[in-house]
Amino acid sequence: MQQTEDHIKRVQDKLQQLLQQYQSLQKENSRLKAEIQEEKNKSKERLLQLDRLQQQVEILKTSKEEMSQEDKKNFEKRLNQYVKEIDKCITLLKD
Repeated sequence: MQQTEDHIKRVQDKLQQLLQQYQSLQKENSRLKAEIQEEKNKSKERLLQLDRLQQQVEILKTSKEEMSQEDKKNFEKRLNQYVKEIDKCITLLKD
């Protein structure tokens, strides 16, 4: 009978250890998910900042009138995209 009780006690101890490990891993998983989300947000912010800086470079180039033909075409394409987006927004606001 003592052997059975010892065996049950060992199983219970191991279950407790597993439960503690599981809870610890859940906390670490949550922390890592939050860290991933934070890094994604930082990445989005950096991309937005990069886009703003590229726009500023284009504006500076146009103000100095030192644009190549390719740069002018790209600038016009970008302006046309903005105009289309603005038109879509206006259309959505009217509805």
